[in-house]
Amino acid sequence: MAQDLRDLMKEYEPQTPKLSAGHETRFEQKLDAIFAEKQRRPYFLWLRIAAILIVVVSIGYAGYRYLSEPTIKKNTEIVTTDQGNETPIITLGDLSPDLKKVEDFYTTGINVQLASLQKTPENEEIINGYLQRLEELDKAYQALNAELNKVGPSEATITALIDNLKLRLELLFKLKNKLKELKELNDENYSEFTT
Repeated sequence: MAQDLRDLMKEYEPQTPKLSAGHETRFEQKLDAIFAEKQRRPYFLWLRIAAILIVVVSIGYAGYRYLSEPTIKKNTEIVTTDQGNETPIITLGDLSPDLKKVEDFYTTGINVQLASLQKTPENEEIINGYLQRLEELDKAYQALNAELNKVGPSEATITALIDNLKLRLELLFKLKNKLKELKELNDENYSEFTT
């Protein structure tokens, strides 16, 4: 019973399997059907291209908006006095990085709210009233800034500066709410008039 495997392998002849008649043509037909089905769906390619274009245009638009916004004034300005001496003006942001973050937060919020205002003949009077109050608050802020430069930083001055910025932002939010109420009132009046 014991046989030498080497002898068996010398006598071994591999047998190639015989394929049934037409196997190769049926296989080619199946491949053609699969590839033809993929070729019938070109709209997926167009959807991919459209999605890529939307992403590229969105990124381009966001980049354009970000780069084209006016930059915030530098924190230090040079003031020339009568003698020609140049003294830097200290602002809230120059005192500490945390105060700079607070000042940037409020000034950015104020600028965003101002930029989003849409003046129409119906709301022009309301907007002008609020803008006049904002101008008064801005003058008060400049006066507080001048006090900061004359007297030096104090807790009362810093708190007043932050409160001024906060009040301006709150005032803009109130203006937005008033404009929204006015628009809703006009919409209701229009709908009552048309019915």
